[in-house]
Amino acid sequence: MSEWLTREEALERLKVRAQTLYAYVSRGRIGVRPDRLDPRRSQYRADDIAALATRRARGRSPQAIAESAIAWGEPAISTSISTVEHGRLIYRGRDAAVLSATATLEETARLLWASGAAVSFTLPGSNDRPETGRAAAFARLAALAAEGRISLGRNSASLHEDGAGAIGALALALGARPGSGSVHQRLAQGWAVDAAGADLLRRALVLLADHELNASTFAARVAASTGAPIAACLLAGLATLSGPRHGGAAEALMGLVEDAQRLGAEAAIGRWLGHDRPLPGFGHALYPEGDPRAQALLFGIDVDRGLVRLRDAVFAETGMRPNVDFALAALTRSLHLPADAPFRLFALGRSVGWTAHAVEQVVSNSVIRPRARYEGPLPELT
Repeated sequence: MSEWLTREEALERLKVRAQTLYAYVSRGRIGVRPDRLDPRRSQYRADDIAALATRRARGRSPQAIAESAIAWGEPAISTSISTVEHGRLIYRGRDAAVLSATATLEETARLLWASGAAVSFTLPGSNDRPETGRAAAFARLAALAAEGRISLGRNSASLHEDGAGAIGALALALGARPGSGSVHQRLAQGWAVDAAGADLLRRALVLLADHELNASTFAARVAASTGAPIAACLLAGLATLSGPRHGGAAEALMGLVEDAQRLGAEAAIGRWLGHDRPLPGFGHALYPEGDPRAQALLFGIDVDRGLVRLRDAVFAETGMRPNVDFALAALTRSLHLPADAPFRLFALGRSVGWTAHAVEQVVSNSVIRPRARYEGPLPELT
């Protein structure tokens, strides 16, 4: 019978940070299960940890270390904007879940941008009712990127002004109404959501505002490192967010929910896992004890029975807990939002973080340009 270790015991045997342990779990290299005495905590398979510890003791080449840093590895870029520590998401020293109880996206932008002045997102008025959604968001940011000023050599205040303007245009393209007021209120008007629903949108936007060096943020930083306009940096982030392994996870969850309703939750889970498909909406490499963003958002949502049954079945089968994508799907179903609302909320909230990271990268005055390890053929020597 396998021995199972606590989180603290696993970290001690591997001599790694918590994020590295969670990365091993997400890659399937360490088995995990709920603690039978306390289901809120997880246990880790000792045999897997022993095998990993042995391989680590043999040493790794610099090339292997560099390659592992790309995928949930050790920190690769310095930032003072956000981090994940001890299962909490931190925005410049503030707990993001606690902040989401009262803050607006504008106030969160002021914090993440370290801005001395209040932040507002101008939503230009129009007599027309423009098309909204993903295509409109890409089109609007592309137009701004083509017209934008390069970011190189400019100060933070000027770059933040560009970012605020681009975020306002993005909000309009994603369904917010033009006018004054906080962006979550304008979005609620566009989606015909009441005051209670608007407050849930506010909370979601704050929780999504940043998440350390995720894939879309890294793309935004790469663009910024070349001196690209801030709108172009946001466009790079938006393009990366559109993938099903990032901002499209909540929509993928809807497919799993439909399977669960048709086949039963246990059968649907077995079918997805049997085809080696990850379960969207569940688990997160940085949060083995549960995603605090999901917990903070789900607190105010009346989750429907279909999602509840799926949540309970997934936990019983795998020990994985809901992540923020599950919470966004629950929010969308509860408020009867557009089907792609999770992506829209993700894009609008995260645009604040993309701007923060883009400006930080520009100010650092360094180019992100890693080397590749070539494995193809070489010409013959003559």
